[in-house]
Amino acid sequence: MTSINIGKKVVVLGTGGTIAGTAASSSDNLAYTAAQLGVGQLLQAVEGLSARLAGRTLVSEQVAQIDSKDMSFALWQQLALRVHQHLAQADVQGIVITHGTDTLEETAYFLSAVLPAAQQAGKPVVLTCAMRPASSAAPDGPQNLLDALAVVGTAGACGVVAVCAGTLHSALDVQKVHTYRLDAFNSGDAGPLGYIEEGALRLLRNWPLAPVDIGEDVIEKIATLKNWPRVEIVMNYAGASGAIVDALLSQAGAAPLRGLVVAATGNGTLHRDLEAALLRAQAAGVKVVRATRCASGRVLPTPGSAFPDSQGLSPVKARVALMLALMP
Repeated sequence: MTSINIGKKVVVLGTGGTIAGTAASSSDNLAYTAAQLGVGQLLQAVEGLSARLAGRTLVSEQVAQIDSKDMSFALWQQLALRVHQHLAQADVQGIVITHGTDTLEETAYFLSAVLPAAQQAGKPVVLTCAMRPASSAAPDGPQNLLDALAVVGTAGACGVVAVCAGTLHSALDVQKVHTYRLDAFNSGDAGPLGYIEEGALRLLRNWPLAPVDIGEDVIEKIATLKNWPRVEIVMNYAGASGAIVDALLSQAGAAPLRGLVVAATGNGTLHRDLEAALLRAQAAGVKVVRATRCASGRVLPTPGSAFPDSQGLSPVKARVALMLALMP
């Protein structure tokens, strides 16, 4: 078990989600409305919070109040800037972000890709969530919050990570894999970073390190970005055609298409009609990246591949990476 650091400030940023949701009945874990309680209310409802803080000061801030299915680029921009500003404070030990489960993996990857490497190397940013609303007879949010605080207080903790159901995942690997279970996330082939057990972290592998080339210039670009590069996702399947790709290219009134991520079958395979349409898009200046729709594994490049692979990123994370790569 790892030791606890004390005497610093922990910032909890609220964005809404199921963890802040309520339903008409405490027995209803489905027909709830997300993002109903403020982050301050969530923290007040957590038993044992003072003991877990171990002398640290807790500061909360409501950055947004949404169902995470409605996550937007503007909110990502706002969240990244608030995280950056808080991490820059010497007395801040780390940050916890309460977030909906639906797009948590995308937000986690986005933050890991834009926050300066120097900041990520020194302090953790921990996203946490819930699969049951706060009104549930047995909500999972309070324990997830306690576990997230335990991670922030762990000596050596760093990088952007996610905590759910007692398991610690890296932003690079975390994926939502179940629609209902409390343990809704996994880390695929890489496996989890560790487990939180009775308030202490059992670390299984090294803390995630941000690419060394992420400097202050990336967050500065994010701060002033007004028009995000338009990148869409298409999928390969039996009977796939090029109709969707062609429609995206010719869509009137929309921002020009800059990139396409294709969720290919198997090891990046594509129906010949879809591949032909993607080649037309590439010839028109659209950047095309191949990912796989498989839950585990990565696309291994083959000689003569027409499109670059996603370097192991899932389709939704590959889309985030491509958007960032296409920023002016």
